[in-house]
Amino acid sequence: MSHLTVIPGGVCAPKGFQAAGIHCGIRANKSKKDLSLIVSDVPCSAAAVYTLNKVKGAPIAVTKKNIADGKAQAVLCNSGNANTCNADGVEIAEKMCVLAAQATGLAPEDFVIASTGVIGQPLPIAPIEAGLPKLAAALSYDGSDAAAWGIMTTDTVKKEYSVSFTVGGKSCAMGAIAKGSGMIHPNMATMLAFITTDAAISPAMLQKALSEDIVDTFNMVSVDGDTSTNDTVAILANGMAGNDEITATGEDYDAFVQALHYITVSLSKGIAGDGEGATKLLECHVTGAPDKDTARVVAKSVITSSLFKAAMFGEDANWGRVLCAIGYAPAEFEIEKVGVTLSSEKGSVEVCQNGAGVIFSEETAAQVLSAKEILISVTLGDGNAEATAWGCDLTYDYVKINGDYRT
Repeated sequence: MSHLTVIPGGVCAPKGFQAAGIHCGIRANKSKKDLSLIVSDVPCSAAAVYTLNKVKGAPIAVTKKNIADGKAQAVLCNSGNANTCNADGVEIAEKMCVLAAQATGLAPEDFVIASTGVIGQPLPIAPIEAGLPKLAAALSYDGSDAAAWGIMTTDTVKKEYSVSFTVGGKSCAMGAIAKGSGMIHPNMATMLAFITTDAAISPAMLQKALSEDIVDTFNMVSVDGDTSTNDTVAILANGMAGNDEITATGEDYDAFVQALHYITVSLSKGIAGDGEGATKLLECHVTGAPDKDTARVVAKSVITSSLFKAAMFGEDANWGRVLCAIGYAPAEFEIEKVGVTLSSEKGSVEVCQNGAGVIFSEETAAQVLSAKEILISVTLGDGNAEATAWGCDLTYDYVKINGDYRT
């Protein structure tokens, strides 16, 4: 298995990728970037996965069409407006591709296109048309940071990661940026993620790697139980690392998948921890499940429980809420075998054993729950399967943010 090394650079860490982000005027706040661009020096293998919401943003339809041949060379994304539920949405998304092509010298079908922000408001093309020449001129091999800020909405921190790894004796890199803070629930989240790599891999194997990976990463993230309309995870692979193209499973494919999984887990945790109004990252790790699906269902049930999330905000070891969420999970297992432990960098406290409470120190529990990252370990005592889900606490600020989101 390839050794992974964390490196700087984000989406520009791989060879041949430039990026930029600017404020063009979609958002009223001029201090916030609202248009981002990522461009590869050469054509790429491309793959993507999308929201399962029946209501889908117009950019998804255009991106699906553009990468139907498994190829792309660039990503254009705006924030501040989701371009969803608009009569002219597809027309606007296609126009964005045309304008981006004119600014970069590429073809309109070379673009992955994405939008994020308010749903149901027309997306004005004028600021995008005016801003694209400036955006293209700002492209830089050090531009990942600007691009990361340009795709954010209510996010408070950027999500940007990159690693180096080895495939077929060649040094490769993979980088990513993502946005996501609210309207986040499994089957992806309100979440855009753009991943770049200089590894050479066929479109079919790239799609296989991405589709199989998200089941245990992005689809295990929840902030508020709302599945968004615009979720897209796209990956471009330009092959500039010079490895023999990965066209089948094997050692090289495994090394690629390992790097991809590191990136997607990092993004998933970053998105969950930056949930709207959140003060804590919650990670639920389920072990001892009879099968993988049961482990996934139970882990997601715990981190999506509003009552449990509120208890974590209050730093209250109300373990009954964990057991309740486990109990209504749509899966078959014996509740009498369930155990629950809460832990963090500040310690650990067992709160449930064999489906019943155990005596524990409330003082110790409060100390454990005062940390920024809380691990909820659940054992089902009925097999060897395991899974992890990520979420966040539920705070007063979540309601405040979403009570006046449009204003």
